[in-house]
Amino acid sequence: MRVIAGKARRLVLKTIEGLDTRPTTDRIKETLFNMIHDSIGDCYFLDLFSGSGAIGIEALSRGAKMAVMVEQNPKAAECIRENLKTTRLETDGVVMNCDVLTALKRLEDKDYEFDIVFMDPPYRMEWEKRVLEYFADSTVIGEETTIIIEASLDTDFDYLKSMGYEIMKEKIYKTNKHVFVGRTGKE
Repeated sequence: MRVIAGKARRLVLKTIEGLDTRPTTDRIKETLFNMIHDSIGDCYFLDLFSGSGAIGIEALSRGAKMAVMVEQNPKAAECIRENLKTTRLETDGVVMNCDVLTALKRLEDKDYEFDIVFMDPPYRMEWEKRVLEYFADSTVIGEETTIIIEASLDTDFDYLKSMGYEIMKEKIYKTNKHVFVGRTGKE
């Protein structure tokens, strides 16, 4: 796994052994960033369930102002810190080693809101729904925030409208999908 583009281009990233994380492949990561490239420059990027930090680090490499990477697994959080050092992006990358909901509470009332939120939660455990419920009354995101959820192909998002969200676009891959979600009425 490597950084695909930007100032840390081609640098190799570490991942932890085992099945505790599920790294996004370089091909899927490249497709994702091609879809959001116009929004990355100077954005505030939040990477939830961060694993190795590859998505947040890619955002930083491509010009994000700041990326916060949230990962509960201590070994994975340490891996993110090592990857930030390897890529020389540690000054703009923040690692939060705690569960996602605790991290979101700690991020409330900052002087910024996140422009892009990416989350790759464990499949079929409805973490994405819990995070979206939290965002309903949160200052962490704004009306224009784009939320990108990496999910299994069979993940159902029928509940979005009742929560005040809508699917803006969806990209289907062989084994999973990226669902781009925004608040209802977002242009």
